Amino acid sequence: MARELISAAVEAWLKEHESEAIEWRRYLHEHPELSHEEFVTTDFIVEKLEAVGLAPVRLASTGLYVDIGEPDADGHRLAIRADMDALPIEEATGLLYSSVVPGVSHACGHDLHITVALATACALATCADALTPGVRIVFQPAEEVMDGGAPEVIEQGVLDSVAAIYAIHAEPKLKVGSIGVCTGAITSAGDVVEITVTGPGGHTSRPQQTADVVFGMSQLVTELPALLSRRVDPRTGTVLVFGSIHAGHAANAIPKEGTLMGTIRTADIRVWRTIQPLMEELIGQVLAPTGCAYSINYIRGVPPVVNDEVATAILAAAAGTSAVQAPQSSGGEDFSWYLEHVPGSMARLGCWSGEGDKKDLHCDDMLVDDRAIAVGVRLFASIASRFRENHPGLGQ
Repeated sequence: MARELISAAVEAWLKEHESEAIEWRRYLHEHPELSHEEFVTTDFIVEKLEAVGLAPVRLASTGLYVDIGEPDADGHRLAIRADMDALPIEEATGLLYSSVVPGVSHACGHDLHITVALATACALATCADALTPGVRIVFQPAEEVMDGGAPEVIEQGVLDSVAAIYAIHAEPKLKVGSIGVCTGAITSAGDVVEITVTGPGGHTSRPQQTADVVFGMSQLVTELPALLSRRVDPRTGTVLVFGSIHAGHAANAIPKEGTLMGTIRTADIRVWRTIQPLMEELIGQVLAPTGCAYSINYIRGVPPVVNDEVATAILAAAAGTSAVQAPQSSGGEDFSWYLEHVPGSMARLGCWSGEGDKKDLHCDDMLVDDRAIAVGVRLFASIASRFRENHPGLGQ
């Protein structure tokens, strides 16, 4: 009975307010804000939530959460998370509502994430008494940076009393109306390694009298990824790619120092937890014959998002015939930090219109079909309506 009531309430809300929600997304798209700077976005969300009688709670700097309905007998809630920040990318979509902020755009679809979560909150507010348990919606800042917002948000207690958490991510490779579902890893871990190689320097005519920094760096670029593939199971999707190499200024001088930077990605959380000491071991082995000294700055990123089996089954049931198999991405997502504490699942929300080229995330021409908003709202509402009966361990 509760499921039918919630569904009817959400459909009624969408019938009356879907066009308004589209305007919300276009406003957010036009006014993007970088990580840790989502002040206008936070104010916008708070205003809309308070207008429907909800009581959002602001987080320490930017971001907020809001509770809809009451927790169950054991104090549990279901949580939904949406990230808020934009990217330092100049938009090239040509849309009438293109970003008005120079060099900043919502090229990862977070404007869609915010709008779906905000619309879900407003829709569920019309049937809050039917929610068992109640829902907490978290609007999280700073997903796009290594010092991501998820750990800070968790430290502020947003997961207290949360039984499970869900999220969506815009997917411009999937047609609007499709919902990508995947049990297990749906994203990859992403760490950054910076290696500084040093030597005494010297003349290129006498490399035997020095430690050749450039040669040592070239060995790292070619040998380290190959060695890694022999020490880590290739089925884990573990890959090292260098994106930056700098050393020297003159053709006839062996430099004293050079620096390499690259990323290490893996879909296996067990590999992620042990990869740093292995990398340090292999770097030393590669450079030992060259005589070069080195130092390593290993920057831990985020673990892979590993979707819980039970939570994903609920998500798949909620998606119904819209569900398709989601490909596992090599990108990182700090939603993974929530899943280190509670079970949950992330879905891929199709946002390709079905016409023209399929764009990609983090590109200056990334596009979102507004029809994806209603698809996302219905998905979250359906999860909320069936959560108790499908999730073990909740109080009666």
